[in-house]
Amino acid sequence: MGALANRDFRRLWLADLVSQFGSRVDVLAVPLLAVTALGASVFEVSLLRTAESLPYLVLGLQVGAWCDRMRHRPVLIAADVGRAALIASIPVAALFGVLGLAHLLVVVLGVGLLGVFFDIAHQTYVPRLVTREQLPDANSRLQTNLSMAAVAGPGLAGLVVQALGNAAALAVDAVSYLWSALWLRRIETPDVRPEPRPRRLLREIGDGLRVVRADRILLAISVHGAVSSFFQSVHLAIVVVFLARDVGLSPWAIGLLGTVTLTGALTAGLTARRIGARIGGARALWGAAVLYGLAYQLYPFTGPGWGLTCYVVAGYFASFGVIVLNVFGMSFQQAAAPPELLGRVNSITHTLVFGAIPLGSLLGGVLASAFGMRATLHIAAAGVLASAAILHWSPLRRLRDLNGVSAGHP
Repeated sequence: MGALANRDFRRLWLADLVSQFGSRVDVLAVPLLAVTALGASVFEVSLLRTAESLPYLVLGLQVGAWCDRMRHRPVLIAADVGRAALIASIPVAALFGVLGLAHLLVVVLGVGLLGVFFDIAHQTYVPRLVTREQLPDANSRLQTNLSMAAVAGPGLAGLVVQALGNAAALAVDAVSYLWSALWLRRIETPDVRPEPRPRRLLREIGDGLRVVRADRILLAISVHGAVSSFFQSVHLAIVVVFLARDVGLSPWAIGLLGTVTLTGALTAGLTARRIGARIGGARALWGAAVLYGLAYQLYPFTGPGWGLTCYVVAGYFASFGVIVLNVFGMSFQQAAAPPELLGRVNSITHTLVFGAIPLGSLLGGVLASAFGMRATLHIAAAGVLASAAILHWSPLRRLRDLNGVSAGHP
């Protein structure tokens, strides 16, 4: 069973499993709610994605320093409960006829803020529950959850949205956050508070930045994540609207299309460990970056009928590539960073990756308004492919797996 033999990691895994499925509902329901019920423009839809990811750009580095001072499990539980309450406010407001775009923006901004705390604490918490040797397996298990949600979630979300309506369907996501909080409360491994130290926020952030800058592996992973995330966000900011308006798909069809394309994510989640064992985690990491970039080149050719084949093929290989990237990128990062600085190192990567999202989302809305959605998808695809060079020409080319990495040394 690998990492799942660890009872507390199994609880973390179960908390993550249903939460991943629930989150797929709001990925589809929120932009569709804005478009269909509130008449939002493509630029206003891109603002929603910008609002959700903006907290990483503003607070990501500070949260990393705070997480290195705190116990992680209470942070995770509080973030889950808070996100459940915020998401639940959308169907309540819709029920009373007071839902507006401003309300949606406030909710996604709040969910994004709590997500910063959750994501950084979660990635820092995993190495406290499993051994170093179990990190690739543990990350692969968590990415398999993401993969299964990616495959089944869009179709399920499409059915739920079509059956209940966009607003009511978001209650499913709220319940999934509560499920996660309940499982996290059952973890028994002592969550020890780090040793007290002088609270010098800027110096603490600087320590993390120096570690990433000095370690060429951490630097390459972080910069690749930022660049690819920027151009992926250009794509994601408009793709749902593109499928609905230009291709003419219904919410259920968009969800079904997502299910078909994201089978690549499930395949990757189930095979990533074996790929790493066969060719080495380092080669798996930069090879996945190349595959991911090449797959994006097909998205702009999507059209009605047989034209959907381009989207399916692109989605399969892009989702396969991104899961392999996540599994080995996180494992190398957790192995290379000094344990006492892991929260800050994680926050730097998260800030670069998620901080690029609002910028890319805004650019996506601007480019789509100026040049059209298909041309914008071509620009995004070219950027994602170009980002693969960062990993391909990094020191990862000379490594095979985690055994070539020493924590805290460049």
